[in-house]
Amino acid sequence: MDKHFLTPLFLPRSVVVFAGSDDPAGQTRQARALRAALQAAPGANPPQFLHGDTTGTLGELARSRADLAIIALPPEQIAAALEVAGRIACRSALIVSEGVEPEQATLLKRIARREGMHLLGPNCLGFQRPHLKLNASAAGPLAAEGSLALVSQSGALTSAMLDWAQQNHVGFSQVVSLGPSAAVDLAQVLDFLASDARTQSIVVYLEGISSARRFMSALRSAAHAKPVVVLKAGRRSAGNEAALTHCRAIVGSDDVFDAALRRAGAVRVRSFVELFSAAKCLAARYRPVGKRLAIVTNGGGPGVLAADWVSEIGLQLARLSPDTARALTPKLPPRASLTELVDLSAEATPEHFRTAIEAAAADPTVDGMLAVYAPQLGSDATEVARAVVAARAATAKPLLGCWMGDASVQEARRVLNDGGIANFRTPEAAVGAFGNIASFYANQQLLLQTPPPMSSLAQPDVEAARLLIESVLAERRRTLTEMESKALLAAFHIPVTQTVLARSANEAMMLATQLGFPVALKIDSPDIAHKSDVQGVALNIQSGAAARDTFNEMVARVKRLLPQARINGVTVQKMAAARRGREVCVGLVTDEAVGPTIVFSAGGTMIELIADRAMELPPLNQFLARRLIERARIAETLAGGWQGGAPADLEALERVLLRVSEMVCEFPQLREMDINPLIVDEHGAVAVDARIVLQPGQQAASPRAFDYPHLAILPYPARFEQVWPLSGGGEVTVRPVRPDDAQMLQDLVRGLKPESRYFRFASAIQELPPGLLARLTLIDYDREMALVAVYTERTARDDGGFDEAERIVGVSRIITNPDQTSCEFSLLVADDFGGKGLGSRLMEGITDAAREKGLSDIEGLVLTHNADMLKLMRGLGFTVKPFPEEPDFRLVSRSLQG
Repeated sequence: MDKHFLTPLFLPRSVVVFAGSDDPAGQTRQARALRAALQAAPGANPPQFLHGDTTGTLGELARSRADLAIIALPPEQIAAALEVAGRIACRSALIVSEGVEPEQATLLKRIARREGMHLLGPNCLGFQRPHLKLNASAAGPLAAEGSLALVSQSGALTSAMLDWAQQNHVGFSQVVSLGPSAAVDLAQVLDFLASDARTQSIVVYLEGISSARRFMSALRSAAHAKPVVVLKAGRRSAGNEAALTHCRAIVGSDDVFDAALRRAGAVRVRSFVELFSAAKCLAARYRPVGKRLAIVTNGGGPGVLAADWVSEIGLQLARLSPDTARALTPKLPPRASLTELVDLSAEATPEHFRTAIEAAAADPTVDGMLAVYAPQLGSDATEVARAVVAARAATAKPLLGCWMGDASVQEARRVLNDGGIANFRTPEAAVGAFGNIASFYANQQLLLQTPPPMSSLAQPDVEAARLLIESVLAERRRTLTEMESKALLAAFHIPVTQTVLARSANEAMMLATQLGFPVALKIDSPDIAHKSDVQGVALNIQSGAAARDTFNEMVARVKRLLPQARINGVTVQKMAAARRGREVCVGLVTDEAVGPTIVFSAGGTMIELIADRAMELPPLNQFLARRLIERARIAETLAGGWQGGAPADLEALERVLLRVSEMVCEFPQLREMDINPLIVDEHGAVAVDARIVLQPGQQAASPRAFDYPHLAILPYPARFEQVWPLSGGGEVTVRPVRPDDAQMLQDLVRGLKPESRYFRFASAIQELPPGLLARLTLIDYDREMALVAVYTERTARDDGGFDEAERIVGVSRIITNPDQTSCEFSLLVADDFGGKGLGSRLMEGITDAAREKGLSDIEGLVLTHNADMLKLMRGLGFTVKPFPEEPDFRLVSRSLQG
């Protein structure tokens, strides 16, 4: 049961092929290509070819039983062949055919589901598994063997990438071509590759996703285990649709997808050549790095080109520290310069390159190095390359190369490749590769964040907010007025300016006088998205008479410009005191594929012109909120010294972002939001104006709507946290596992007796491999759950105080099976905590979690001679049966119904 459910598909022990008659004239184009591919690389277990008519008795066909059935037939014959594959108990099927209509594809999925087969296709090119010599594809010759996996949603690009890779000596662990209607989808393939031992990094060509939750779940899991690089088609500019809010106008679908990939810990590239170079660099698994790149070069021009690109893509040009520069200068040529670049001059020798790189590698102000070589009179490109390779041995920091030119540097490039140094033909490509490395590690920090839906701030008035939203929808309105929008923000403790509605000119005069001058007047209408577009905003009104006149003029002007608009009146609000506040915008957009996304940008009337925006998927925590702020260009003005002002209160701004995140998690009806401007200064943040748009048909989150289906990322299930007393005294805190539990979980496994480790893992492992440890701690709370029991140990100090240290002393886990109705469990308890009732409590807790997910059965495998575990299972109501596939195990199961 430890094997991945797609193992019969991608690692089949036996294969049968339905590809029509042996006469090529009677075969489809895909069938001819598939036959040629399979016969050119038959592998250890050659496939058995069956005729398309599938005649014969079931007894005869049963002899053809296999893990995988490959079907390459005309569309009208596919269903019959798939039926036969099911009758001979094939566990998976691949349909390499084109021209299958959506209705027929639905029928094929239904047949496969009924027969218990995992189906890849139709309308795809198949897959390759080079180390098995299995080319089950119509994508061309079998690729070379390597550690890189390729998943593509385009058949044409799959073939093009394989052809390019062959010429550039790139090998693969797996190649998968996905069709537009494949039953086995991208999320499932990523899930398989995440646990595939032969895959060290994954590249994905993506055209679209059908389920953001499933895609993000699989991508986050895969990216936590190994680098994932994504090339996505369909980029488009923002603002190409009618927008009700400024945020919607400046944010396009491609921007949102960028935010999703970043949060998932993956790296996005812009070309398929960059796709492979990024994967190669990331597979080297450099230690975490920042953005500071030192450029070591023997030519000023190439170095400046590299430095320009550093600035262009948001990296930082590393400058050697004064101490490093002083020590290095006497060892370099007289004309060398260390001002910005490490420019060794045209006189640089191989030893100069090595010395400079080693110095930069030891400098704490440098995160990575790029050696740029330009052919010079009397210089030996190959010897310089050897010197750079020698320098690499002394550092764990990324070291990349750029050997410009062609014929004279080819041998040098081979030396760099053999030495494990990724090298490029242009400075821009090399700098871009370092940018991908820096992005990968920055995104990995985002990946590790697992915020709950509600922050630790004061509890908002959720019920009042719900009633407000429901009342607006009951009136069949989508857009909240400014007053309603501010009331909703106030329910979540977001500071807002005092705003009152005047329905007449005299009322506006009296209210302005009561509030105190100066005041601002704004038109209030559910039909006007942007007030300033119709001159519906007036600022710095200094008297009651001016407020009265402004009311009359504004209403008349708006009626003339928009005769059909409903006008409720004019809002009056006191203007904030003259302070050096910064105008920012906090908002929300809802993407059709990814769902709600929180936006932070420059604010005010110039928001669409400036188009400064940063995005993050909810839920947020303080770390994510701070990173979101830092990604926007407006962040530079929030620091001290901007126009002589004091630093803005970033914590107040973070609290606003956290509150918006809470609103988004709690209310799926929220579609768009602008808090613009939000004025931030050293005293805090206040919302001056706000506009919120709802989406009808969305139901409010009920008390048991724990799955948050409107979010692409399921929040951390904090509701499972509780404190349990132990038999014999003491207590443990039980909660869902988090990524930062990795070290404690590793310590638990290391501290077990050998017999206990064998009972749990059925092997003699001493500790968890890094990939497995990552998968056990960053989990998808949608399809699995792991509860850890954390015990706090207190150790007395000499001064009479105590030191406290947490340790994980038990963990129970479930993983939903592919049938989506049952789950597999596991249980592990520290040896020194046996007999305290912890195992029973953890099993009861994880069983409740499985029941909450709507699963009907829970099952697991227990070694036959693990008597204590079998006794515990019987005591908990589990049925114990033999497991025919593995006689050394017993299958224990329990129904969760009733």
